[in-house]
Amino acid sequence: MEAIPEILHLQAGSQEAFRQLVEAYQQMVYNTSLGILQQEADAQDITQEVFISIFQHIKDFRAGSALSTWIYRITVNKCMEYIRYKNRRRRISAVIRRFGGSSIRVSEEAADFVHPGVRLQNKELATQLFRAMARLPARQNSAFVLHKIEGLSYQEVGEVLGLSVSSVESLLFRAKKNLQTLLGAFYDELRE
Repeated sequence: MEAIPEILHLQAGSQEAFRQLVEAYQQMVYNTSLGILQQEADAQDITQEVFISIFQHIKDFRAGSALSTWIYRITVNKCMEYIRYKNRRRRISAVIRRFGGSSIRVSEEAADFVHPGVRLQNKELATQLFRAMARLPARQNSAFVLHKIEGLSYQEVGEVLGLSVSSVESLLFRAKKNLQTLLGAFYDELRE
């Protein structure tokens, strides 16, 4: 497969090509990070880390997949690393609290935020959905964000997550079932 000329410029270290890449993909990376992490500051940090990683590893990119797929993969991996880091901090904090030491404050609840793709009149529903999404297992959350929020096809989600299409379908099915359970109480309250 022939390399795309822009990729060749990026791999040659062109600052202009990198600037154009950041402009073209910054919003996509931020929105994906925000959908997964649900914290604006964390999403901004991850967005910066993604572009640093792209800059450092662009020479390794092989045009076997789309550039956007590679960028999504880096974004999801950085988000998963951050979630693992945050979970480790929570466990350490719990141990320290249990033995009477000072603790690191880590918020257990998803922050209230508005995703750029959510209309104002749907804010309350979106807030409940994102809170429920935060309680999904990490891979289900990532697949759900990529498919339902970012609009990627099952095939594209599979390429990003390194899964077969049938695995993506199964992951999304379980995510939807879990969301139905998690959101059941909220909708029961609305009916009362």
